[in-house]
Amino acid sequence: MMNPQKNAMKQTASVISTYSADTFGVCSALYELGGMVVIHDPSGCNSTYTTHDEPRWYAKESLIFISGLTEQDAILGSDDKLIREIVSAAHELRPHFICLIPSQIAHMIATDCRALCRIIEKKTGIPSFTLPTNSMHYYERGIFFALEKLAGFVCKKAAQDGFPGLSSRQRKQGGSPRQDEPAAAINLTGSAPLNVNLLGATPLDFAMNGSIDTVKDWLRAQGHTVKSCWAMDSSLDEILASYDADANLVLSYGGLGAAKILQEKLGIPYTASVPIGGTLPNCSRPLPALPKRQTAAKKYYIIGETVFAQSLAAALETVLQRPFTVIVPMETDASLLREGTLQRTDEAELLPVFKDAALIIADPLYQPICPPAATFIPLPHVAFSGRIYLDDIPNLVRPDVFAAFVKKILARLPEHEV
Repeated sequence: MMNPQKNAMKQTASVISTYSADTFGVCSALYELGGMVVIHDPSGCNSTYTTHDEPRWYAKESLIFISGLTEQDAILGSDDKLIREIVSAAHELRPHFICLIPSQIAHMIATDCRALCRIIEKKTGIPSFTLPTNSMHYYERGIFFALEKLAGFVCKKAAQDGFPGLSSRQRKQGGSPRQDEPAAAINLTGSAPLNVNLLGATPLDFAMNGSIDTVKDWLRAQGHTVKSCWAMDSSLDEILASYDADANLVLSYGGLGAAKILQEKLGIPYTASVPIGGTLPNCSRPLPALPKRQTAAKKYYIIGETVFAQSLAAALETVLQRPFTVIVPMETDASLLREGTLQRTDEAELLPVFKDAALIIADPLYQPICPPAATFIPLPHVAFSGRIYLDDIPNLVRPDVFAAFVKKILARLPEHEV
């Protein structure tokens, strides 16, 4: 018989931190697009997001608010007050859109945010929508929903502009929409010049260390043009006009929903990878064969976001000729996972896996639960440790920085592992 107390402990973080919430993922994805995001919450969500998870807060303005939900509001209901305050703020600030998202309490009392948004849109004339957040899921889920919503707006704009569903390059080649092509069909290395969208870029996964600019530079070096970046350093108008792109490069799970919609509706194929060290690995499969002497019982682990961690694993496998196992601790999609990738979130799930670890690459806040015998290489992740290690996050897309990272790993490994 299952021990309910023991099962409950599986979801308890007694040592390590937790990842940023889905509401914060929405805020991060929509931060630069000129909209107004309202978290329906008493007070804590906005302060936690701005002080821990948003490095742009003191550099770029954004309209991120909380509703100030009180206990009396939760018990008696005060939707008219919430509507009145949002409408008043919208008339003053004139955002491009309004996004109302529930946190735990609003979710538990079943606030009908969709109905509220319909009323707000009717009163303001500003597009208003909600997303299915509750602050009990991780940030990637929020990014996924936000960018998926943006993709819907892009498809609507394409229809309004009479877009035929083919990019200019596809039309010149007499092609047809490529809804049925697999994600890996687009090869961005050595291919003809393409117009490319970047999907799933936020500071929660890509710190403000120049990594997104380096990805753009890498694409340009391949002869491609960056059409838009969802959603860093691109305006809402640029994103809405990106429907005629030739390909989408998905940089995180958060961009996958948008990629699938754009592929289905507009025929834009996509691939999911990050050009770690200046190369774009096929992170959907491990290396086909490794020398037997290097397949010891001790294992090499990387903990992190699906696309980035698997891209890093593929790049390190190529250089070090060792198999790496990726551990994804947040929401993801099976279509992105390469063979052997583990999904583990709680300490109770991670501790048994770490017993056979020779090397662990993860955010520094994971180190307390890692075995002393394992070599630990810190790789800070804003979505996990916030701003604590912000200055220590390397831009691994740069070849020289990646080479230095590899050198650091080799210097830390025991002699018999080198």
